[in-house]
Amino acid sequence: MTLITNKSLGNYRGNDVELCRTTHTRVGDETVRRLLDASIPFSAVTERIPFMERAKYHGAKSFYVIRTNPRRYSQARNLIREMDMTMRSRLVVSNY
Repeated sequence: MTLITNKSLGNYRGNDVELCRTTHTRVGDETVRRLLDASIPFSAVTERIPFMERAKYHGAKSFYVIRTNPRRYSQARNLIREMDMTMRSRLVVSNY
């Protein structure tokens, strides 16, 4: 087991950028599975949608937000481009 220290992460420690977000958990899970298969580092969190804005998102209570390392952003973005059109249409991809 290798211990990852702050020094080994370099300048990108804590500087993950948003790759995409969705309100559909199935789409988020599929995206995470593809990132894992491609060995792309990421973090996935949920962010709460304020009550008054839920109508905009068809009643969804939270976003599924996926962030990745800036060095691997373009590789992750290409992975999303290869996804099925129905899955990809439910993702909001950021423009980092």
